[in-house]
Amino acid sequence: MAAAILFIIANVYPVIRISLHGLHKEATLWQSAAALAHGAAAPIAVPTALSIILVPAMQISLLAWVLVYANFGRRAPGFAQVLRALNALRPWSMIEVALLGILVAVIKLSSFVQVVPGAGIWATAGLMVLITLIANRDTHWLWELTDRDCSCQTVHA
Repeated sequence: MAAAILFIIANVYPVIRISLHGLHKEATLWQSAAALAHGAAAPIAVPTALSIILVPAMQISLLAWVLVYANFGRRAPGFAQVLRALNALRPWSMIEVALLGILVAVIKLSSFVQVVPGAGIWATAGLMVLITLIANRDTHWLWELTDRDCSCQTVHA
């Protein structure tokens, strides 16, 4: 739940605010990925959006799907496929790389313009920690927990 909340904050609220001579510009993660589509960096716009927005959203959603059913001692529909997908998504989530890039940009830009970190950057930092925990989570206990309950249900039926 915490990862889902931080994910929403990181994608809705501005990551940084840039000010120069009274003009202000704010950027969210989505706007940052979309900005790459214009100009020389266009080829990396889609992989960027995938690795910092879509893959983490999938990881959070898939784990939530499995855990909701596991909370009731049942296997979620598509349980094995979901766990395989979670495993396959691990190398594609790159929130930590995005955060490092944001921090480098903030430091570089701060010598030219006023840069203020927004709520989105703090949520992205927290999300980085939680996504790492999700990606490295051992799921064998889910198999064992739901296997015991599944075998008990079939015996009683």
